[in-house]
Amino acid sequence: MTAAVPRFFAVVLDCPDPIALSGFYADLLGWARDAEPAEDGSWATIEGDGTRLDFQKIDGYQPPTWPHPERQQMLHLDLQVDDLQAGHDRAVDLGATPLERSSTSFWVYADPAGHPFCLVRS
Repeated sequence: MTAAVPRFFAVVLDCPDPIALSGFYADLLGWARDAEPAEDGSWATIEGDGTRLDFQKIDGYQPPTWPHPERQQMLHLDLQVDDLQAGHDRAVDLGATPLERSSTSFWVYADPAGHPFCLVRS
């Protein structure tokens, strides 16, 4: 790999409360919560399985309105589970909102800040 070739570093999610949203994803994924978020609450980071998720505070944040086109999602996370129903129960218990469950291979949710994500059956 040359010095000019980028390497994947992190996905950053905009949100109104980085500490709360990073806590949701840390709990959902079974990762450690950020032990040192920004003192002003503007940034939090979680890491696990060789992946990093960052969360940044955006004043006036408005969540995507998927599937309605008013405010399109720009990306979403696909999270793999062995059992969709067990993954569903865990996600909802932690604060996710079910959005679409018609597929037999994936179900769509909104996280507490409104970002869509999918649980995908392995």
